[in-house]
Amino acid sequence: MSKQVNPHNPQDVEKSYLGVGWSFPPRFDELRNDVVMVAEEDDIRQSLHILLSTRPGERVMDPLFGCRLQEALYEPLTTTLKTYVKDLIYHAILDYEPRIKLEDVYLEESTDTDGLIHIYLDYTIRTTNTRTNMVYPFYREEATDL
Repeated sequence: MSKQVNPHNPQDVEKSYLGVGWSFPPRFDELRNDVVMVAEEDDIRQSLHILLSTRPGERVMDPLFGCRLQEALYEPLTTTLKTYVKDLIYHAILDYEPRIKLEDVYLEESTDTDGLIHIYLDYTIRTTNTRTNMVYPFYREEATDL
């Protein structure tokens, strides 16, 4: 369950020293007729997901934002590719997510789904010194189950 905040409530915004942002994917609160906002660790986790999902060049105002994971599409999961993907992720987080310190990245090929790689990120939130992790699903092959 993500922590939702009311952006119009100064106490909510003041308490969320780790950041406040739109939920991802964007959702709307029908009662308040407003965008659902998330804060703190959820905001960081969703920001990481956005960073890893975005190809450089997709954002007009920041064409360098993103991670070049699409370069790993259709490639066999070798030690070289794993090292390359780890390096791509490390540099994207270093450049665009200053709220965390990346501790470790490791990749594991799914045994259930062909072409799926689970990318595990272990990181520390700098301001609270809280260690946490997330799993990002990366599909190296397109769906062909027609």
